[in-house]
Amino acid sequence: MKSINQIQEEIVDDFSLFDDWMQKYEYIIDLGKKLPLIEEDFKTDEYLIKGCQSKVWLKAYPEGDRVYFKADSDAVITKGIIALLISVLSGQKSEDIANADLYFIEKIGLMEHLSPTRSNGLNSMIRQMRYYGVGIQTKEKEV
Repeated sequence: MKSINQIQEEIVDDFSLFDDWMQKYEYIIDLGKKLPLIEEDFKTDEYLIKGCQSKVWLKAYPEGDRVYFKADSDAVITKGIIALLISVLSGQKSEDIANADLYFIEKIGLMEHLSPTRSNGLNSMIRQMRYYGVGIQTKEKEV
């Protein structure tokens, strides 16, 4: 399995292939379209990320010492953004998720090309994914 930083470097390389932000947005939208659908059972308030302008549902589940994520959104750009985060964090160890430096966001210029409400939403998604990582890590230690 690739490390968080290896995946981030691949994303930075992928984004460097595009000349402008319209192409990058199209790429983000395509990533969202390829995101596996989350089961309808998880499209409830319990899995809804608070702080996002759009609706984003996020489900985390452990498998061994790794945490996996599934998500969906009602907005195409937001769905692409959560797909990016999932590509980096899903399948990683909970402690690595909790402590990840998600530098790819700055390197590709994502934050500066989002509206303030979308930036807040991105921060909320990251916070929730880290929270799930810490929560699953805590449960592992209790067992």
